Amino acid sequence: MKLTRTEGREKIMIILYQIDFYMKENISYELENVFKENLEIDNKYVRDIVCGVLNNMENIDNIISKYLENWDLDRLGKTDKAILRLATYEMLYYDTPNVVVINEAVELSKKYSDDKVVKLINAVLDKVRDNEEVNE
Repeated sequence: MKLTRTEGREKIMIILYQIDFYMKENISYELENVFKENLEIDNKYVRDIVCGVLNNMENIDNIISKYLENWDLDRLGKTDKAILRLATYEMLYYDTPNVVVINEAVELSKKYSDDKVVKLINAVLDKVRDNEEVNE
């Protein structure tokens, strides 16, 4: 069974959430084991995005932080951070159209976050799209 990109993004969000938890709690982990726990079938897209986010986390977090008005990245829930990191990475470094990335991030946040955060995620990603050098 092959994952759709939408399903892949949900897996990526879960994996990034899990890794963020491990990092905050100083729990050691093997990335390969995290993939195996969350993917029934190996998926290149999921691996590419997760590794890309992890390798560019400082830059991604700096960009997100620039556009969080009256918020701090550490105040966001792990799910919300994972969605923002995934979408920001995908806009900056991947070939997915920005409108698709933003729409998918908003849909994920509708499923896993409250309404206030959905609007915040949408606003931040709109600003990333409009102000950063993103792939079109």
